[in-house]
Amino acid sequence: MADRSLARKVLETEAAAIRALIRRLDARFDHAVQLLHTCKGRVIVTGMGKSGIICRKLAATLASTGTPAFFLHPAEAVHGDLGVIHRTDVVVAMSYSGETAEILQLIKTTRRLGAKLIAISGRTESTLSQAADVALDVSVKKEACPLELAPTASTTASLAMGDALAMTLLEKKKFSQRDFLALHPGGRLGRQLLHVSEVMHAGERCPLVSPTESMRNVIYEMSRKGLGMACVVDRRRHLLGIITDGDLRRQMETSDGILKLTAKDVMTKRPITIEPKVIAQEALNLMEQRRVTSLVVVEKSTRVAGVVHLHDLWRTEMI
Repeated sequence: MADRSLARKVLETEAAAIRALIRRLDARFDHAVQLLHTCKGRVIVTGMGKSGIICRKLAATLASTGTPAFFLHPAEAVHGDLGVIHRTDVVVAMSYSGETAEILQLIKTTRRLGAKLIAISGRTESTLSQAADVALDVSVKKEACPLELAPTASTTASLAMGDALAMTLLEKKKFSQRDFLALHPGGRLGRQLLHVSEVMHAGERCPLVSPTESMRNVIYEMSRKGLGMACVVDRRRHLLGIITDGDLRRQMETSDGILKLTAKDVMTKRPITIEPKVIAQEALNLMEQRRVTSLVVVEKSTRVAGVVHLHDLWRTEMI
């Protein structure tokens, strides 16, 4: 119980540190976002020690949401890597004390080159804050560490402020799901943002039949394409209905002469459809809600573009 009591206290302290930031979102925050938004070069994020770890995360978040950014280790910078800083860049320097020696050496070059400087610090009167174009205050009343030594609440506050900057910038730049997918083609995130058009069966792989097609031919087409269904279309590929394995079973339960019928006699009118540009995850949700295994993909309201099947989503490892 004692362990959990301390854990609760740590979480409460860190949560309070984040809540306190909300009251500090003023014109300085707006100025910082504007500097990032109008940056013509790269965003260079720098910090030492635990702050450096937070900086790496901020740089990664910015880069993954459409802002060219990278982490620059301040010690490496003052030993030869300062050449990466250009006057069109924006430097985001993070130091809770605002007096980290390596950071102060780096900002001299930043100022000399004319690059903009955003400080994230716990002391607004520090050398770093005073030298910056804009300084964001991430001060905390106390650390969550019971020894008051390890950076805990302060690094959490810095992380949260960095996320606030990145997400506000994302919205200001109108960064979309499509943009995010372009930067995350691999991994689970990329799979979740695939569009229906990227996983559907189109062209020769799409089962299509005319309304006057005999059911013998319809069944052959369904079997050949292996999707358990067929789209009934007119000459311009406009959707008239669909025939599924379930439709076949229900028809056979009520009639022995299914092979004497045509597609229009058996088809289900007004089937569930989806558009090609929709995110595949939405297609999966729709399938689950309507308890179906395939959806007809239509463009311009009724023209069939393809069919997306549950198995197609399985193969992407989305499920």
